[in-house]
Amino acid sequence: MARAPDSQNLDPSRIMLGVLDAVEQDRVQSQRHLASELGIALGLANAYLKRCIGKGLVKVRQAPARRYAYYLTPQGFAEKSRLTVEYLSSSFGFFREAKVDCSDVLQAAKARGVGTVLLLGQSDLAEIAALCAIEQGVTIAGTVQPGAGGQQFVGRPVFDTCDAVTEPFDCVVVTDVGDARRICDEAVARFGVERVLVPKLLRLRMRTPAEQTS
Repeated sequence: MARAPDSQNLDPSRIMLGVLDAVEQDRVQSQRHLASELGIALGLANAYLKRCIGKGLVKVRQAPARRYAYYLTPQGFAEKSRLTVEYLSSSFGFFREAKVDCSDVLQAAKARGVGTVLLLGQSDLAEIAALCAIEQGVTIAGTVQPGAGGQQFVGRPVFDTCDAVTEPFDCVVVTDVGDARRICDEAVARFGVERVLVPKLLRLRMRTPAEQTS
């Protein structure tokens, strides 16, 4: 579920991000439901949804099970990524939020028998994920960061591509903040949904290769 904007501090960018996130996750059952989820007035939710449609970020079509179905356009995905980066860069609660999310995904992965993970993206989020991995008893095989191969990051090797990784790993963790959507899609296409871990604060819905091209 999306983290609702603080009703006492209605930042327009946060509301827009919340709307786009809800659309991508297919949680816009109705405008009333959207307003309730985001913790804002119905009229405000309606206004922002119309704004997203007007800007070409969201498209709407009739659906048999309900009156309308909403989905993100390519421009919508790009804007959501931009707003996510903006939010993470300015959020004072980033460390706390990231630590909780990384701990959750790694703990769940360990319960499934995952012992070693590969980080996809060198970032502050990757550092936090590495810290959480130590706490959870999960090994970091390394980090993939194009153009930085041969270096060290959080005490582990950095590789230009996944093909260059020398140590076996069970799963990958998306830790790239600036291009998380593309990194996630490529990882799912290569490794499968069950081998890709995504911290919630990145606000990404797993898409199968078929969904990525539809």
